[in-house]
Amino acid sequence: MKYSSVTFSSSTMEDWQKDLLISSLAEVGYDTFEDVEEGFAAYIPTANLDLQVLETLLLTEATDLEISYVIQDLEDQNWNKLWESNFNPITVDGLCYVRATFHDPQPDIAYEIVIDPKMSFGTGHHQTTSMMLSFVLEGDFEGKNVLDMGCGTGILAILAAKRGASPILAVDYDELCVDSVEENKVRNGVADTIMSALGSKEVLAGKVFDIILANINRNILLDQLDQYSLSIGIGGRLYMSGFYDGEDLELLIEKAASLGFQYEEKKVLDNWCSAKFNKIG
Repeated sequence: MKYSSVTFSSSTMEDWQKDLLISSLAEVGYDTFEDVEEGFAAYIPTANLDLQVLETLLLTEATDLEISYVIQDLEDQNWNKLWESNFNPITVDGLCYVRATFHDPQPDIAYEIVIDPKMSFGTGHHQTTSMMLSFVLEGDFEGKNVLDMGCGTGILAILAAKRGASPILAVDYDELCVDSVEENKVRNGVADTIMSALGSKEVLAGKVFDIILANINRNILLDQLDQYSLSIGIGGRLYMSGFYDGEDLELLIEKAASLGFQYEEKKVLDNWCSAKFNKIG
């Protein structure tokens, strides 16, 4: 597949602003990101590159930044291999070890998750995924019916399965992610527990879960909270991530409260936030 790179540079862009821009770019089809000397590069299949979409995104999401970009068409190469070369294993809370098949196992760690990245999100390296993994390690998932919304590689669903959850539905709008889940659930020995589905909140109609895991972004979470309220029973738990501490969290708490969710606690890492809610009404 032929790819194009868009290299963004700005003398005024802070790390948190870069993370927000990357999150927005991911929503419109950019699937791999790399820090470079002048800023960062975003990669997208050349056939999906739309300059009008890019310009609109920058006008709406980067209005306070002096930012420039350079587009370059790239030679065909093994992009998965390049992605894998930058994937290092991580450990979360000393209990969960996330690695690829080409890394050595760590049998002394309680939970091992083997993820072969295919340019889909969810290897545990981002702060939001790491905090959500931590929440799963802390919670009671035994026998719980779980939804992993915006599942990426399925990493949260896989850990939930290893923590005793069943059944689990993993949903993503990206076909690449759904394919990745199908491979990774077999690789981790939880194929009978996890079912994947392509789509968005419409997939949830008529379904009720004990626990919902949603690691996406603020705007999508705000849009989908109404459906989460319909898809979780009284006493159920909702874990959300992909937003910042402060105003983002306050907006989500306010909307969640109007839908019968009670805010319980949060985790914060580099200003990224994950939060736990209980359904009380």
